[in-house]
Amino acid sequence: MEIRQLKTFQTVATLLSFTRASRQLHYAQSSVSAQIQTLEEELGVKLFDRLGKRVLLTEAGERLRQYAQKILDLEEETRVEVAGMNAPQGALNIRIPETLGEYRLPPAIKRFHEQYPAVRLRFITCSHDGLQEDLRKGVTDLAFLLTESIHSADLNVEALGFETIVLAAPCHHPLRRRPRVRTADLQGETILFSRVDCSYMKSFLLMAQAAQIHFSAMIEFNSVAILKRCVKEGIGIALLPRIAVAHDIAKGQVAALKWEDAFEVAILMTWYKERWISPTLNAFIESTRTAFSR
Repeated sequence: MEIRQLKTFQTVATLLSFTRASRQLHYAQSSVSAQIQTLEEELGVKLFDRLGKRVLLTEAGERLRQYAQKILDLEEETRVEVAGMNAPQGALNIRIPETLGEYRLPPAIKRFHEQYPAVRLRFITCSHDGLQEDLRKGVTDLAFLLTESIHSADLNVEALGFETIVLAAPCHHPLRRRPRVRTADLQGETILFSRVDCSYMKSFLLMAQAAQIHFSAMIEFNSVAILKRCVKEGIGIALLPRIAVAHDIAKGQVAALKWEDAFEVAILMTWYKERWISPTLNAFIESTRTAFSR
């Protein structure tokens, strides 16, 4: 097995596409196919199932993916240490909740970019669904979450701070006048939430279940900005971190209900334990720690 073949295999295994892998690697698609075929012949197993245009890893392919990542990490670590290439370089793929991306992470990003302007940063705002698998595969280098906890033996998890989750309502909403709002008072309400932000939604739904209430509707958004606009238009009540609506509350555009069940979630930074921490990833982690410590 050659390092080049393992890199090609890992790219196909990550993208699950020979076409996209060839574009990313700047190879002809026939070259990608030939390298995978050579690996399969050498190992005596089939690594991918090709179902029409779809590509899926076989059981043997899944096993090789784990070993290939270790070998590629070791290859990169060796090259960096032997050649003395300790300066951050290359690219990072980072997953973030939208609220953190807008209100908390910019100081860390600014600090890092000023020090290492050549490093390519790619931020993806998406929920935590499938996150652990993406970290293991190397699709994601680092991730941030707004959640109460995450349990995984193969992830490093570091708490950076906390955010309070509030219920943001239209200014004219009748619940605004109440000195105390219980979760049970939300019976029949329309609840708005963001899928790119909302790891904490599960906690809220458990509260609703315990209170034995049902909502008239639940509307999901891919944008916190659109969600807040819908609150201002009187469409429903939103579950959001306080920092995401603090400015709107101060301007009198939305109201924070006096919700007695308001709760805190942790700002978590997480990465895969088994992967080598490159100088680039380590530098971004340290920039983030510094920004959050102020």
